[in-house]
Amino acid sequence: MKEYSSGDIRNLAIVGHGACGKTILSEAMLASGGIVNRIGSIENGSTVSDYHPDEHSRQISMHATALHVEWDDKKINFIDTPGYLDFVGETLGALAVVDMAMIVIHAAQGIEVGTEQMWANATKQGIPKILVVNGLDREHTKFDEILKSARERFGNNVFPLLLPVNASPGFNKVIDVIRSEFINYQTDGSGKYTESPADGEWVDQVNELHEQFIEYIAESDDTLLEKFFEEGSLSEEEMRNGIHAAFQSQSFIPLFCTSAATNVGVNRLLDFVGKYGSSPVDRAVVPAKSIDGKEDIEVKLESPDTVAQVFKTISEAHVGDLSFFRVYSGRVNTGEDLSNTTQGSTERMGQLFVLNGKNRTSVQHLNGGDIGAVVKLKNTHTGDTLCSGKTKVLLQPTEYPNPNIHAAIKLKAKGDEEKISVGLSSLHEEDPTFLYRVDNEVRQTIISGQGELHLKAAVERLKNRFDVEIEMIEPKIPYRETVMAKGESKYRHKKQSGGAGQFAEVWMRIEPKKRGDGIEFVDTLHGQNVDRVFVPSVEKGVQAACLEGIIAGYHVVDVKVDFYDGKQHPVDSKDIAFQTAGKWAFREAFRSAKPCLLEPITNVEVKVPEEFMGDVMGDISGRRGKIMGMDSDGGFQIIKAQLPQAELHNYATTIRSLTGGRGLHSEEFSHYEKMPADHEKKVIAEYQKSKEED
Repeated sequence: MKEYSSGDIRNLAIVGHGACGKTILSEAMLASGGIVNRIGSIENGSTVSDYHPDEHSRQISMHATALHVEWDDKKINFIDTPGYLDFVGETLGALAVVDMAMIVIHAAQGIEVGTEQMWANATKQGIPKILVVNGLDREHTKFDEILKSARERFGNNVFPLLLPVNASPGFNKVIDVIRSEFINYQTDGSGKYTESPADGEWVDQVNELHEQFIEYIAESDDTLLEKFFEEGSLSEEEMRNGIHAAFQSQSFIPLFCTSAATNVGVNRLLDFVGKYGSSPVDRAVVPAKSIDGKEDIEVKLESPDTVAQVFKTISEAHVGDLSFFRVYSGRVNTGEDLSNTTQGSTERMGQLFVLNGKNRTSVQHLNGGDIGAVVKLKNTHTGDTLCSGKTKVLLQPTEYPNPNIHAAIKLKAKGDEEKISVGLSSLHEEDPTFLYRVDNEVRQTIISGQGELHLKAAVERLKNRFDVEIEMIEPKIPYRETVMAKGESKYRHKKQSGGAGQFAEVWMRIEPKKRGDGIEFVDTLHGQNVDRVFVPSVEKGVQAACLEGIIAGYHVVDVKVDFYDGKQHPVDSKDIAFQTAGKWAFREAFRSAKPCLLEPITNVEVKVPEEFMGDVMGDISGRRGKIMGMDSDGGFQIIKAQLPQAELHNYATTIRSLTGGRGLHSEEFSHYEKMPADHEKKVIAEYQKSKEED
């Protein structure tokens, strides 16, 4: 493969709402660049980017796939990303390492929640955006409405560089606004076309847009703006020179129209990316930190020292273990040693590849700004920084959203504990938005993710790759126990039958503390009734009771315990006797102090189109939720609420169901509060029943 300098590389991520046509657009780009002979099909699993078995079975993208094409003496690296928000981690990882985002909009569905989300994510990364209205060969397309909506949502500087002439089945004709010409495409997927001058009613519209475009270009450069005001126009050459700068500053946001399935308009999209799109030179300086995280450092593209970052890790039977990375400065060579500054270790770079889906092309090195993969590194994980020479920095890792769905797992076969541990660790390594933890409080292993489909896919991968079958069950809620009043007890523990005797008597007072204060144990012993050596024993007994729970088997919190008196025996009093007495004294005092249950409350933020507000708010009320506030965001409403964690099992699925897949939500733990009496009774009754069954 030809070697490309940084200025001749283009890195972009293809993003958007689910099912808007990103994968087929990727196929059309590969077909236009001669990588494939014909555009593949999602239905028969023949696309280059959706090559994983789980993508074939579900017919959706679930992984970010690295692709590349050579176009107009430029190397265009592009990453096809999933649109379903269950797999948003893949998309965020891709956006973090590219220089521009291509946001695809469905020509019939228009701007959706995922479109907005990807716009916000790309904006957060500080990269320019290109909008592509795709699927104009379908029924009921609404290009004009989408253009108007895009200007309302993303700014009046959204500018159509192509306009559809005959949007509908059979769509094959667009008008190029810059060149003022019609382009007639063949609809056989070849991308071949003929050009002719614009005529008729289109001329006035194109001329008006042309003038508007010149203004956008002039605004990006003071010299051009001055000339524009003096002469009222710019030369063709001046305009072309200014397009790149205007795109970088987003003085204008280009909008294209395509039919990826028939390869209409795609070559013009590639022309724009090759001629005017962002190159690594446009982001020649990226922020980093010193290894101790205290000092801000700039990584410069022209530096001879290598700085690279791993943005994705995969381990697939048919592909093998690969670490995907971007080079930010210097150059990465096969066989060289690099420092992993995140882990504090050294890695030897094995065989390097550039990829098109599962197809690898071996290369000896990758220059600054390029994207590639290396056979998986031993101790390097997603987000880690690799450096050479004296440069030792840490690049900013990608921020991932909190999980919004949780499930407990139950092994179907005994003896698979080690396999499940390896499997869960491997899945998290590949997908940082998939989390797992062993919750000792509820004695369950909890897996968490971005949606029901995300968790189901993880369970399938565990079965297929690690031969572990698990069942997902509802997680237990970590309720807490506390008291609302003061209480006291005097408990005597006496054991005389057989062997050494045991004797201890503990007098105890308890009272409630502020929420979140935990357990406070004090002693106010006076005189010689109890030797102070037994105080730690009583405290151990209290702590054991707090861990076990008293009324429903949950941890006890926010109680002050005062061991104020007791009795001992000169021979039979010992550590175990006072532990036992302390435990039971606490239990009795607790029961006398108006015990109650606390439940975890979660902050929930729901973003929905306005028409679904009533349904969502009604559902929140039905789940014992409190509406805390509302904000509006364009055509969307953001509802802020607090709900009991017990009411949130599979809430992500409910929100998608209520909004036809157009709503999304986030969750974050807030606090504990007293549980309503009727719900408390049910929880206690279930605990008593389970104890009887045991």
